[in-house]
Amino acid sequence: MSWQQVYQAIRKLLVVTVIGLAGGALPALAQTPALSGRVSSQEEGNMEGVLVRAKKTGSTIAVSVVSDAQGRYSFPADRLDAGQYAITIRATGYMLEGPNAVTVGAQKNASADLKLRKATVSETASQLSDSEWLMSWPGTPQQKGAVRGCNHCHTYERIMRSKFTPEQALATIERMSRYTPASFPYLMQQNAPRRVGGGASTPESRERLQNARRAMAEFISSINLSKGATWSYEFKILPRPTGKATKVIYTEFDLPERTRQPHDVIVDSQGYAWYASFGEQILGRLDPKTGAVKEWPIPVVSPERNKGVLDVQFDADENVWVGNGFQKAIQMFDRKTETFKTYPMAPEFDGDQTELLFLAPKNYKVDGKVWVMNNGEWSIMRVELATGKWERFTAYQVPRPSHYTVLSDSQNNAWFTVIGRNTIGRIDAKTGEIKLFDTNEPDSGPRRGMVDAQDRVWAALNRTDSVTMFDPKTQKFKSWSTGIPEFYAYDVWADRHGEAWASTEFADRVVRIDTASGQMTTYLMPGPTNMRRSHGDNRPKPAHFWVGANHTASIVRLEPLE
Repeated sequence: MSWQQVYQAIRKLLVVTVIGLAGGALPALAQTPALSGRVSSQEEGNMEGVLVRAKKTGSTIAVSVVSDAQGRYSFPADRLDAGQYAITIRATGYMLEGPNAVTVGAQKNASADLKLRKATVSETASQLSDSEWLMSWPGTPQQKGAVRGCNHCHTYERIMRSKFTPEQALATIERMSRYTPASFPYLMQQNAPRRVGGGASTPESRERLQNARRAMAEFISSINLSKGATWSYEFKILPRPTGKATKVIYTEFDLPERTRQPHDVIVDSQGYAWYASFGEQILGRLDPKTGAVKEWPIPVVSPERNKGVLDVQFDADENVWVGNGFQKAIQMFDRKTETFKTYPMAPEFDGDQTELLFLAPKNYKVDGKVWVMNNGEWSIMRVELATGKWERFTAYQVPRPSHYTVLSDSQNNAWFTVIGRNTIGRIDAKTGEIKLFDTNEPDSGPRRGMVDAQDRVWAALNRTDSVTMFDPKTQKFKSWSTGIPEFYAYDVWADRHGEAWASTEFADRVVRIDTASGQMTTYLMPGPTNMRRSHGDNRPKPAHFWVGANHTASIVRLEPLE
């Protein structure tokens, strides 16, 4: 072989090696962890499925990992800088004895074996998810169902630690009914006068409402601490993560103010996470590389009406759109100019109950129109952006069941969920024809979801533990049950890798579903999350799941390691 041939052979080998390294074809070199150790207790020995959380002093970012079957946990070197870290754990029924602080040095090879002890009943009560409270309560499904909505604003622990008698509980329920759904303990807003009383307008309906509240108050006083120093029932606890569910890294990003409620979090193609505050006129953007947050005030259209934003959506250019609730308008945020454009509701359609929560701008370039859900009147609206002309579509005659979200497919046809029924609907963008499709699951209550790249419609079945997918080509539904008691699926996000992710307000657990095999992985979140919108980053494989922790003013990223 000539020296030229040798040179070319070496050159080819180097090129192949570089390509392999860039594409991840070769295995990564073993990385020394920044912090590692074992988790154990006297009761169990080495413990699997314990979440270990490290937060550096003065930082707005916390990182959590999960112990494996041998009780080992490990923080990768690139996730913890040198410094002092507070250590906490999540393992319902256990408390951390120590150590609760660790110093990571410049060499990033710190170690700490964590000792856990059995929690007291009172300590365990502070660790329960809302699903676990529901599982534990004695009572009928109807009694539990009456209390379900209370966790929209706060956890059930707050209720269960009360000592209210039926009369005191009733007074509290009546007071709570005067606050908007966007209220929580750190930011309260009262309903506008037109909405006080939950819509009860006749003597008969007001009496029914009062009877329902009285029954709810009696149930609460039978399961709280009004009759003793502790609870009269045994706590039922969901299992800790095992196997694949322990191979994950969580990152929590604190938002600038405690009043932020990141109800909807969505991730753009550059990896930035966008959110709006549920009870404030705030749009924000998080840079996950640095934890830096930038926020913009959303214009107030109607100062006399309640403030706050629910839905956050991208259009095809990744400009950010928000449904502005009682502000009787939708807003588009231009990313290049960092300015808002407002599309106010037409006066002929505006009323006391106008509440524009959801919108579907993704495919507006098809015909120049955006679909909007008027949740206050259970009607679907459409606005032509160039002219500001609005149209109204009604799927049901009076009485109309509760509509929820609106979506659009690639032809800008509207798809909507009817949480008051078992129904998903479609509006033909060209003809206005409305078709309704039954999920065939009684009392399922479709809530939030998405339309994927194949124009299939996904929805969480909010009165069940399941999510569903409707294929317009076959006009058939396919559903997956998470198998978690009292899960009550809120939203579902289908990634581009064939997996669906289900979230819930109740269980502090995200379920990852392989839609081809039906295999599921259930991830326990590092803290109480009260999850609403499901979304994620499709760039890596597996995808990264993102969600707002609605009651703790933070955003959480879940990175599966396999």
